[in-house]
Amino acid sequence: MMLTTIRDYLSKRGQATLADIALHVDADPDAVRGMLQQWVRKGRVEQRKVEANCGTSCTRCDPAAMELYVWIERLNRH
Repeated sequence: MMLTTIRDYLSKRGQATLADIALHVDADPDAVRGMLQQWVRKGRVEQRKVEANCGTSCTRCDPAAMELYVWIERLNRH
């Protein structure tokens, strides 16, 4: 059930951070990361890293806010 909730959320938004997805499904980011990896293995989601806007690498940002997941749309093939 949570896999389909994540799928629906990402496919509607196009992309979201791990923190946003975890908040949406009300789950721990580590648990959500594991579920997202299932979509990555299926080729439906791509993981990207977000660069800090401040220009430093002080590591004060929440790591979950620095992981971006992008839904990959597939074209219908007939």
